[in-house]
Amino acid sequence: MNMRAPYDRNIKIINVRMKVFCSVIVIFFSLLSEKSLSQPALERLLKANYMKGVSVSMMIKDMTTGEVVHSFDADREVMPASVMKIVTTASALELLGPHFSYKTQIMYDGRVGDNTLYGNLYIYGSGDPSLGSAEVGKDRDKILIEWVEAIKKAGITSIIGSVIADESIFDSEGVSMKWMLEDLGNYYGSGSYGLNIFDNIYTLYLKTDSAKPDIIRSIPDMSFITFYNNLTTNQANRDSAYIIGLPLTNERFLHGVIPSNPREYSLKGDIPDPSLFLAQYFTQLLVKNSVKVSGAPACYRILEQNNVWLSSERTLLTSTSSPPLHELIRITNFVSHNLYADALLKTIGLHNNDNDSSFGKGIQLLKKYWEDKGINTSSLWMYDGSGLAATNKLTASFLCDLLTYMFTQSSFSTQFIESLPRAGMDGTVANILRNSVLQGVTRLKSGSMSRVRSYAGYVTKGQTSYALAIIFNNFSCSQAQMKSDIEHLLISLLP
Repeated sequence: MNMRAPYDRNIKIINVRMKVFCSVIVIFFSLLSEKSLSQPALERLLKANYMKGVSVSMMIKDMTTGEVVHSFDADREVMPASVMKIVTTASALELLGPHFSYKTQIMYDGRVGDNTLYGNLYIYGSGDPSLGSAEVGKDRDKILIEWVEAIKKAGITSIIGSVIADESIFDSEGVSMKWMLEDLGNYYGSGSYGLNIFDNIYTLYLKTDSAKPDIIRSIPDMSFITFYNNLTTNQANRDSAYIIGLPLTNERFLHGVIPSNPREYSLKGDIPDPSLFLAQYFTQLLVKNSVKVSGAPACYRILEQNNVWLSSERTLLTSTSSPPLHELIRITNFVSHNLYADALLKTIGLHNNDNDSSFGKGIQLLKKYWEDKGINTSSLWMYDGSGLAATNKLTASFLCDLLTYMFTQSSFSTQFIESLPRAGMDGTVANILRNSVLQGVTRLKSGSMSRVRSYAGYVTKGQTSYALAIIFNNFSCSQAQMKSDIEHLLISLLP
């Protein structure tokens, strides 16, 4: 009889149980370290009264070794605000290439004879967000004057037809259906269309020397809009003014308080229907430059809705190219330009050579691209390219994966890195980390919305480069306080 058999069997059982126990302990401490890598700096911050109910997702990763050096709830889905532009601009660079350029074409149908165009003049858009943009030139009308000169050079001084804006390359849903009402009508909430002009923004000027300010003028002229003015003035220089209005409608509501000093105050809003506005504006410019136009200006959306849109053979007169994509994404990230980001997302949707695009098409192709690169996008909930939708969600872990890919594997790594402003020096992050050890060695995209503050980008210290993502949601302090707290946290984590 083998007396050792029960003993050996018991030893094996004990060994198996010990292995299971050790595995559980390893997993437990691995999960614990995920929460505690950033202690005690983050722990002290989270004890503040205004952090009750806060959601945080944070990760700092050494991109050379892949080691996560600091992390807290890195897989928690949070609202990113404008940090979403990192996803949009990186994807556009990868899918379209740094030298991609938008082209806006001036075309006509019918025939030309006796200095007269017997047909319509078309402005065919490609979705270019930079057309007449203040970010690419001070002379707003320069490009449009070039179009006028090309038309006159072709011998056309009279048009028996209309100027028609053809914005059909994008859908007519200029804004995301997930945007909040308070954003619609404001300059930062302008829609993205197949034709955009002047950043899709107008400036309203008001006289403020009385309790109720009067509208003086708008640039460009928005006299076709009915403004319901509910503004008041105060002596405390407090500014809480905003404009509310739906896309494609000509009613705007002005609410809030503006300072009475200076005596003239400016307020920016969105151009309600940029495509139709461009057709109207260009018609007026032609007439001003001695080119007669007999027909009323129109756009694809209106003609198609009324079943009078006719496809016809067109002749190209001239075209305008945008700056290359690497310059456009730099503008997008430096000034956090919502229109540029949203237009880029819709342009991604054209990558499969579809005839038109939308947010949905762009998001579908974007997510597929990153999945094919091995980056899990299940935590990416995207409803626009700008980050304005309150339903957008992502994680610090996802952002660090994407940032790491763009830094270590992308063929366009340099262009992407340089599109991010330097903390303490440039763009929207010029006032964070200033005069600290991280100034100049940190490139970040910032984001802020109501109770949201976020930063993501790169830090290079010596020979080591880190991917960084830190997002706070639901704090109850001011944005200035949250910015200061994040600033001190970053300095403590990366001394």
